[in-house]
Amino acid sequence: MYLTHFGFSEAPFGITPDTSFFFACADYQQALNTLLVAVNEGEGFIKITGEVGTGKTLLCRQFLASINNDCAEGQQRFITAYIPNPYLEPRTLLLALAEELGIVLRKDADQHQLLKSLTLSLLDFSQQGKQVVLCLDEAQAMPMETLEAVRLLSNLETEKRKLLQIVLFGQPELNLRLQQDSIRQLNQRITFHYHLSPLNRRDLDHYLAHRISIAQGNTGVKFANGRLFSGHAVRLLHVASGGIPRLINILAHKALMLTYGEGRQQVEARHIRAAARDTEAAKQDLWRWLAMLQ
Repeated sequence: MYLTHFGFSEAPFGITPDTSFFFACADYQQALNTLLVAVNEGEGFIKITGEVGTGKTLLCRQFLASINNDCAEGQQRFITAYIPNPYLEPRTLLLALAEELGIVLRKDADQHQLLKSLTLSLLDFSQQGKQVVLCLDEAQAMPMETLEAVRLLSNLETEKRKLLQIVLFGQPELNLRLQQDSIRQLNQRITFHYHLSPLNRRDLDHYLAHRISIAQGNTGVKFANGRLFSGHAVRLLHVASGGIPRLINILAHKALMLTYGEGRQQVEARHIRAAARDTEAAKQDLWRWLAMLQ
């Protein structure tokens, strides 16, 4: 592995969502701010969309890690529940929510009994001054009947506020699903929405520098010309990845392996080309761009 060679204490371009690497560029910080403002205002439904690999899960985890930052220690205002795979039937979703909230339910309870028990528990949380926030990742995969069950959960409220706030994270296909007539009531209740865009060329420079700095820790290693990735390598990386963080990480990792294999200290354009050739999702735009230069 190349960690010692480049002076890293950990891999800088892993694809597992890790909040220690969260990159707060303008777009992602605005998305996070939207979430924090929405839950503090007590809004019922919030939606975050983005293409595959744009960092929705990482944003979700950063949101969950940040939601109680303004609360005094030991006095958390928000109770959170996170369901990463909501491809569940309605009853199973209710059971998953109860488990996340630490609510003990009868195994043989039907959907009506489950909903009643959840309502009583949510009322109890509310009386304690707690607000419950449910985050559903990959929401575009939810069956229609489960989306309807989520809508019914949003009906739970006191005279003053919602008992449960729900954040949907999903691919753009989620928008199409929510436009269907059978679920239009849910779509109308979404009061905050944000769409994550790919990184632009300037943000990519900062993204690479950010992750490299985190991975270096206190090693203090200096790179040639102050850069681990040459300017041309960064330009090619942006084209090949389309600015999608997951693809950026995959290509950067492969390019670092190739650079290490040559015993060099700086990633060049040829390393990005080779990494792109080995990555099906990265090929098309890169070869089109290179052809334009000929």
